[in-house]
Amino acid sequence: MDLAPASPAQRLKDAAARVADRAAAAAPDVTGLSDEELLALLEDATETRKALELVVASASAEVSRRSARDLGYRGLAQRKGVRTGTALVQQITGLGRADVTRAVQAGEELAGPVVSEHAGGVAGTDAAATEAPAVADWLQLLRAALVGGHVSQAQFHAIRTGLGEPPVERYPALEPGFLEQAWARAVALLLNEAPVRPVEELRDQARIARDRLDPVGVTLRFEERFARRSFRTWTDESGQKHGRFVFDDEAGAFVDALLQAALRPRRGPRFVGADADEIARAAEADERTNEQVQYDTIVAVLRTGASADPQQAFGDRQPGVRIVLEGGAISDAGSRGAMRITGVGHLEDGGQALPAGVVEARLCDAGAVPVLWGAEGRPLDVGRELRLFTRKQRVAIATRDGGCVWPACGAPISQCEYHHIDHWWEHHGRTDVDDGVPLCRNCHLRLHNQGWRITRTRDPMSGADGYWLHPPPDPATGEVGEPTLLTSKSPRRFEVA
Repeated sequence: MDLAPASPAQRLKDAAARVADRAAAAAPDVTGLSDEELLALLEDATETRKALELVVASASAEVSRRSARDLGYRGLAQRKGVRTGTALVQQITGLGRADVTRAVQAGEELAGPVVSEHAGGVAGTDAAATEAPAVADWLQLLRAALVGGHVSQAQFHAIRTGLGEPPVERYPALEPGFLEQAWARAVALLLNEAPVRPVEELRDQARIARDRLDPVGVTLRFEERFARRSFRTWTDESGQKHGRFVFDDEAGAFVDALLQAALRPRRGPRFVGADADEIARAAEADERTNEQVQYDTIVAVLRTGASADPQQAFGDRQPGVRIVLEGGAISDAGSRGAMRITGVGHLEDGGQALPAGVVEARLCDAGAVPVLWGAEGRPLDVGRELRLFTRKQRVAIATRDGGCVWPACGAPISQCEYHHIDHWWEHHGRTDVDDGVPLCRNCHLRLHNQGWRITRTRDPMSGADGYWLHPPPDPATGEVGEPTLLTSKSPRRFEVA
């Protein structure tokens, strides 16, 4: 990706001109535009908005600086009769406080540190400029992406806050610059994924990258969130009882698994035979909303917990949480052969990190499914004879890909089916790990019904596999578009080199 900073003013001028031309051609509204013209208009309007965001961010940060508290009544906001710079920006822009705060933070990031006249030189001189701290490569890369219009302000904020700062002080034995380089690689990966990920998911992936690169911090952050766990109830004025949970990481994952199991039939039948059709018909006859099903599930679990009868709530598919852990993170630490975890685990669904203590407790309480990986980073085959992927193969594919591989789809692995890239019957495809990819039901049906296909290539140098999504021919012209490289959503992609 070319992240060379472009002139925001020129970008704004060019994009605004394109929007004006397209809007004039679409007058009085956009209903007469073709699909491609409509999407082009939206893309140009988005480019204009990104450029305007830079102007708003820079101006907001400067308003905040000129309204600093230590300026008192001489500050810009006070002179305009407003208490703070944030309030003044809100008054002018009509933005919410959170949006203004993000704009100010982005503007401060782009402006860099302001060198005071009392810091050993006069501001603006060469001597003062040399005292400004150097900006790390990973942060320069992120700032260049914002200035160049490759990410929006919201995407910039998601990556910046999700990753945080490299915790150099926690790893004094590492070579200088090692963590900064790891952060730069993570930023580059996240910037490449930004165009196809919602902002919320991009923030989640940035946190996963941080946890992958900072295993010690995983335990610290887990303990902070664990300390904030709570449940409270209250009754409103009409007599309706309300409740509010704040979950710790492990309990939150368990509740997600419960609700995934309860809602599973509503996603439609899997490729598992006639029983699924019967389940789907029953789900269609259910008039409850998803929220009501979730409520009934939680209440059913509470009511049946004492009698330990999970089938009453879930039927024959029991919920569970699967944790992915590197084999090298398990060691024999003591004379009694006590198992000790030296790394962190990741939830198979979503990839969030769990500290070693939680993983040790779960290994004592549950079994493990070993998955072997080759030197080139591919999970090895564990079976070839069956039509459907085996349980171990599904675990291996899930660990490799982390969720539905379709671009811009954030479905977790628990919602995925396993697609043969070469159809088992029609193309005599093999049920090998290398030839299977996870797709959620919607994406799986889209692929088969619309004529999309996935192919695999192998790098002759590294031996690594690449999976490509090929669109179907255009129905009007017969032309076939360029394939898209599918990227893994597994935490394993944030490896420390």
